[in-house]
Amino acid sequence: MTIVRRQGEWLSAKIGDELVMMSATNRHYVGMSEVGARIWELIEQPRSLDDVCTLLLDEYDVAPQVCRGEVEAFLRELMNHGAVALDPPPAA
Repeated sequence: MTIVRRQGEWLSAKIGDELVMMSATNRHYVGMSEVGARIWELIEQPRSLDDVCTLLLDEYDVAPQVCRGEVEAFLRELMNHGAVALDPPPAA
């Protein structure tokens, strides 16, 4: 179970349904749709990837496999910008 956590210092502003973020450290800029902004909200505290997908499935009309694929792709993009880290599950 992968744990998703925010990383780095990001300034953000909500513009309509979208979220715009900027990292002053690495000068990256990210714009997010309503769903991307919701994912960002959900990972305010570290959360499992499974939990993120479960919560989104409750809120949006999407097939589970489509949701998982889209969330993973979105998180990889955020990782490339240094905005999130995907950690292995804690040892039992």
